[in-house]
Amino acid sequence: QVQVVESGGGLVQAGGSLRLSCAASGRAGGRYSMGWFRQAPGKEREFVAAINWSGDNTYSSDSAKGRFTISRDNAKNTMYLQMNKLKPEDTAVYICAVAVYGPGGDALYRANSYDYWGQGTQVTVSS
Repeated sequence: QVQVVESGGGLVQAGGSLRLSCAASGRAGGRYSMGWFRQAPGKEREFVAAINWSGDNTYSSDSAKGRFTISRDNAKNTMYLQMNKLKPEDTAVYICAVAVYGPGGDALYRANSYDYWGQGTQVTVSS
């Protein structure tokens, strides 16, 4: 079992920045990939970014490329999402996910590749 807790959301003006954190705990010694998804009201959950265990490979949606940077600190069992140049359309609940059992690589773009999910943290970007 893995517990997943996000933090760092908030209200920011368009063009501003936020850094989200995701702490994973409960699976000592496990190697897993992690990802960020987001869900806006009335919309489907969508992939934002993902990172493999070593941090050597990262994956980003088209909307995140050039603005968001994903990283992780395995010593702290924590993943980060640095979001810059935020836009009102980035407003959503951002949800962290952990992939323990499934394949990595391009499968990380898919929500069904993840085994554990957090509750999410709200990001609101005002115009």
